[in-house]
Amino acid sequence: MTKATTEAMNSKGGFQMSRRRLILGGSLIAGALVVGYSVTHPTQVVGAILQGGGQDPEPSAFGPFIRIGADGWVTVVNKHQEMGQGIHAGLAAMVAEELDADWDRVRVVEAHGNFRAYGPQFTAGSGSVAGNWDLLRNAGSAARAMFVAAAALRWDVAQESIMVLDGVVSHLGSDETATFAELLEEASRQPAPETPTLKQAQVYRLIGADRVRRKDSLPKSTGAQIYTQDVQLPGMLTAMVARSPRFGGKLTSFDAGEARKIEGVVDVFEIETGVAVVADGAFAAHRGREALKIEWDDRDAETRSSPELVRWHHEIGEGRSDVKPSAFQTIGDAKAAFGPDAIEFAIDFPYLAHAPMETVDCVARVDGWSVEIVSGSQMPTIDQVQAARVALTLPGKVDIKVLPAGGSFGRRGVMSADYLVECVRIAKRTDGAPVKLIWTREDDITGGYYRPMAHHRAWVELGPDGFPARWRHHVVAQPLLPIGSDFSIEGVRDSPYFATASVVDGQVFAPSCPVPVQFWRSVGHSHTAMAMEHIVDQLALRAGRDPADYRRALYEKAGATRRLAVLDELRRRAGWSEPIESDWARGMAVHESFGTVVGQVAEVRLVDGRPSVRRVVGVVDCGVAISPDQIAAQMEGGVGYGLSAALHGAVTLKDGLVQETNFDRYKVLRMNEMPAVETHIMASAERPSGMGEPGVPPIAPAVANAILALTGAPTQALPFRRVGDPPNARLFGKAS
Repeated sequence: MTKATTEAMNSKGGFQMSRRRLILGGSLIAGALVVGYSVTHPTQVVGAILQGGGQDPEPSAFGPFIRIGADGWVTVVNKHQEMGQGIHAGLAAMVAEELDADWDRVRVVEAHGNFRAYGPQFTAGSGSVAGNWDLLRNAGSAARAMFVAAAALRWDVAQESIMVLDGVVSHLGSDETATFAELLEEASRQPAPETPTLKQAQVYRLIGADRVRRKDSLPKSTGAQIYTQDVQLPGMLTAMVARSPRFGGKLTSFDAGEARKIEGVVDVFEIETGVAVVADGAFAAHRGREALKIEWDDRDAETRSSPELVRWHHEIGEGRSDVKPSAFQTIGDAKAAFGPDAIEFAIDFPYLAHAPMETVDCVARVDGWSVEIVSGSQMPTIDQVQAARVALTLPGKVDIKVLPAGGSFGRRGVMSADYLVECVRIAKRTDGAPVKLIWTREDDITGGYYRPMAHHRAWVELGPDGFPARWRHHVVAQPLLPIGSDFSIEGVRDSPYFATASVVDGQVFAPSCPVPVQFWRSVGHSHTAMAMEHIVDQLALRAGRDPADYRRALYEKAGATRRLAVLDELRRRAGWSEPIESDWARGMAVHESFGTVVGQVAEVRLVDGRPSVRRVVGVVDCGVAISPDQIAAQMEGGVGYGLSAALHGAVTLKDGLVQETNFDRYKVLRMNEMPAVETHIMASAERPSGMGEPGVPPIAPAVANAILALTGAPTQALPFRRVGDPPNARLFGKAS
């Protein structure tokens, strides 16, 4: 415990210190966790934030991901972004299991942006834990082998007679023992094995155990965790940017006369995205920005309203526009006409903001060729390249200190590194002084990079057996990348629900629009799961079949064994066949994303025409369950995030102006709306798969299917409207 932390505790054990004092007192003393590196004074902590020349301190003899201190503590270096998803638990457990470390003496620190040491650094696709399954287990096993070799040399015994348990190395034939700390110097001189021997699952002591809990709970609970908003540096300035209120608008002119009169305002100047106001604090920067007089050129801006955009998406999906489709799946004669018995489905999805608790922010300093950045960077490798491009330097001259972020859900992973680039542009104009760029909540919600608006339109013909014989599916959504994969169709392409169809005609339309879009938690699955799972329930209703039985038959025909297992477990755990009160209904959804199959059953009733969810039962197959407690937490968080969007989430435009500016209008789930969530994990020996996002997609269709069971009325748009209102009337106007 650091001196500052000790001082922060009163005689009753409570904390009496502000967050900012704690910041300067010890939270960012990551250096104390690495061999031979210690920072003990608050002023040194401040200096350490922007020092290091692009390299993490103290390279380790045990590889880039493990550091073992002279005190015996094991530090796991996390090259990914911790943004609340709790990856510390899984990453630490993989190392500690193979190393046979004492779990209570294992901790995790964030890596700098360092391509040479860690390779490409990005956090996406629920891949942080799953993507390190081999790497970190091998790292832990190799470090263990080095301690075994050192002990064998010290005691002149065979390595096979050495055992390691909870950070203590022992010789089975004698009383010789040594801790990691006592063997550290000798172990660090041993060569690491090229192909370490990994444990078999049956001898795991940590992986899969309930004691594997996240390692960052204490600092977050006490306020000691540092986020970018907390960083304070000598001489640091604060910046805010006035941006066009319409997407695609350009700056015509501005008058900064009144802004410069605001006490604390240091400078005002134009940058590529608007007008930057630089001040000696956030309050002055905000007041200065409010005092600006700006004229915008909206000739190339988005000026339509949401009802017009919905109509446009409908026209595209019906083939009544000049936006040409691309085929994403074709079975049989895709040009075959669909007859009058074809059932037509249409579902609309709004733009969604990410709305993390910590809005995007960044601290940057530009000094000649060198750029130093502190930020909750989700893609440090991309951010280094973009920062170097703007600063006219090399990526290797850009040092990014990655801090945990107070949420992201994809917002901090923009390929253009928009907010970080803004900060670097401003820092180029401040004569070497560090600058903190802050986006306010209003900036965050009105500033774009949303989950795309989307429209699904499908036509399905049923065969004599009641299963799909022909399926035509059109997806309309702005593309997330200019080239490469189209994320709009993940969750539709190769669906097991196509198993009985002799004709499948899948087409995706990618319209261009000035509204900027971005990856959003679960990406395309956030709307494709709703479309597919709700269509299937409607088909089951048409066929007079129980929705679970209907799915089961399709999964059997498709050979979808994992979905079958999840479905059967879900039916059992949720009491699917058991009676329920007359004003309640159960709805089901089963969806696979990021290699993980999740099934959810929601218990729903209508209150004043709107859905109220009291219980959600989830079953998950995510391969080896490294941290069951964290898997349950991710399921609960995914349900909360997905349900929040399904009940309330929508960014709407009026004449191109975003109507939601804060949480009063962009509503999020309230505590009284959160259902009880039960999570059941399927036993598996397969490689672990993603868990940060797969809990999100099934909740909206599970609720929609419960409403269908209650009313017989399909859901045609999200967020859920009041039952009885016309489709889209609640937030989009009469769009169709």
